[in-house]
Amino acid sequence: MNTIEAIYKRRSVKQFDPDYVISKDDERKLLEATIQSPTSFNIQHWRFVILRDPELRQKIRTEFGNDQAQMTDASLLILFTADKKAWKKDPERYWVNAPKDVAELLVGWMGPFHEGNESLQQDEAQRSIGIAMQTLMLAALEMGYESCPMIGFESEPVAELINLPDDHVMGPMVAIGKGTKTPWPKPGQLPLEEVVFENSF
Repeated sequence: MNTIEAIYKRRSVKQFDPDYVISKDDERKLLEATIQSPTSFNIQHWRFVILRDPELRQKIRTEFGNDQAQMTDASLLILFTADKKAWKKDPERYWVNAPKDVAELLVGWMGPFHEGNESLQQDEAQRSIGIAMQTLMLAALEMGYESCPMIGFESEPVAELINLPDDHVMGPMVAIGKGTKTPWPKPGQLPLEEVVFENSF
């Protein structure tokens, strides 16, 4: 399956085989693909919390997740978070393989760009989460799995359950596994003429 084909075929699937187990090799392959996603300054500030404990997943589903079956039935349930302060935590490591002058330049810019700008730090964290989620879902489809991104859960109690650090933000979850029902056709895409503008509105 090529990338364009995967983009057109990806659907949000809500019915998963609860008995199917994704192999450790496939799980690692999915996550390795996901961390190829781009981030500003190559900060890579996403943090993926794999919700593996069945009791934890059931608690989230029944108490904070609107009883969404995919929370317990999918092979993998991944909560996307991001470290808003990753830009100042040993930033040289993000450019360790770059030419020395490039690394010094970009690491030098990183602090002044982010310092004191909380809204930028928050926005960059959420943007990076979104890009990584799409990478994960397309990789999953290419590997024969279905996926479902989810925001239908209560963020604050779930953040407490996973001990989310104060300098991290919560993002959506993504369920990955073997679907049990054929996805609906796409409900309807707006025409390009309605969403594309040149130079200004």
